[in-house]
Amino acid sequence: MLLEWKSCELKEINIQIDHVHLIVSVPPKISISQLMGILKGKTAIKIFKSYPKLKTKPYWGNHFWARGYCVDTIGLDEEKIKKYVKYQEKQERLEEQQRLDFGPL
Repeated sequence: MLLEWKSCELKEINIQIDHVHLIVSVPPKISISQLMGILKGKTAIKIFKSYPKLKTKPYWGNHFWARGYCVDTIGLDEEKIKKYVKYQEKQERLEEQQRLDFGPL
């Protein structure tokens, strides 16, 4: 696995239709931007090799991941973050349903 190759440990993952949440333990010697570049680059190559038709989608071109990412390194409780990642999809579905129930504002 890519994370093990860089001496990182996956703590939690939540894969949703349009984004992915990860909790990863990263040693201080590893650059977060380099790690994200490796993760995004290697997984995109693997996905496009496994599913070549995805490359033909006009809204993706040769890009699979969005350019940005969010990282938090200090100041938050790890258990709260794990719960957030684990249950984020459920919360987003509830919020989407509420928007559908109330209609456009």
